[in-house]
Amino acid sequence: MQAVSSLATFDLTGEADVRQPSQLTAHRVQPIRALRAMRRLVADKDDTEQVFEIMNALSGRSPDWGYSRLLETPEGGAQAYRRLELADRLQDRAWLAQFGPGTVGAAYRDFIDAQNFSAYGLADESRKIADSEIEAAHPRAWFARRMRDVHDIWHVLTGYQADALGEACLVAFSLPQTRSAGFGLIASGIAVQFMRARTGYPCARAVFQAWRDGRRAAWLPGEDYERLFAEPLDVARRRLKIPTPTIYQRVPPAVRNAYQGGKG
Repeated sequence: MQAVSSLATFDLTGEADVRQPSQLTAHRVQPIRALRAMRRLVADKDDTEQVFEIMNALSGRSPDWGYSRLLETPEGGAQAYRRLELADRLQDRAWLAQFGPGTVGAAYRDFIDAQNFSAYGLADESRKIADSEIEAAHPRAWFARRMRDVHDIWHVLTGYQADALGEACLVAFSLPQTRSAGFGLIASGIAVQFMRARTGYPCARAVFQAWRDGRRAAWLPGEDYERLFAEPLDVARRRLKIPTPTIYQRVPPAVRNAYQGGKG
């Protein structure tokens, strides 16, 4: 039997999880790199790799802030102690199948099936960034993976779909939740493109409403997502203070991809 590296950690099932230690003590902000990636994302809204390029370039100390805040609450401390890898849980179809109609888990299952998304697919995109340490054996990296893996769950909780406007709204909602400047750049960049497109609908206002709602909502990174999935979706939204995205819903689905430079 092959020996497991001394760098290995173990997940909750006891299986080896081999990760390399972090080589960085601080993450340098790279605004020019982020702007170049933003131009590529505007040209192709489906180029998910550019999202992670932007987030990596502008992450700064936001993961440290988020992880520290996680430790400040009993629930968050328990999540950090358990160190659950959400991607593994979300990829478990047998686990997802147990959630009945009306629950957060069922809504998440329906969302990823309709879009042909998967938690591992999103994780694979994040690994394409050459200097990313998202897979490192470090609490900051674990928290970054957690923030990556909750993205589609937040789509379900907020009611924003996977179209260009919905993505812009969700990252605007995520900005005050995470304090990551990358979310701010993406949200503002896409909002400007919608303004230039002159759709006749309040697309930019929808993005602003999402940012405001993110400020007022409960702090979602600290949630126990396994327990949350069993909760009725409408109950979870009330508890987490997530309102209906009324302005976004006023924009017809056919218009939500119709921004300047987009493919829709």
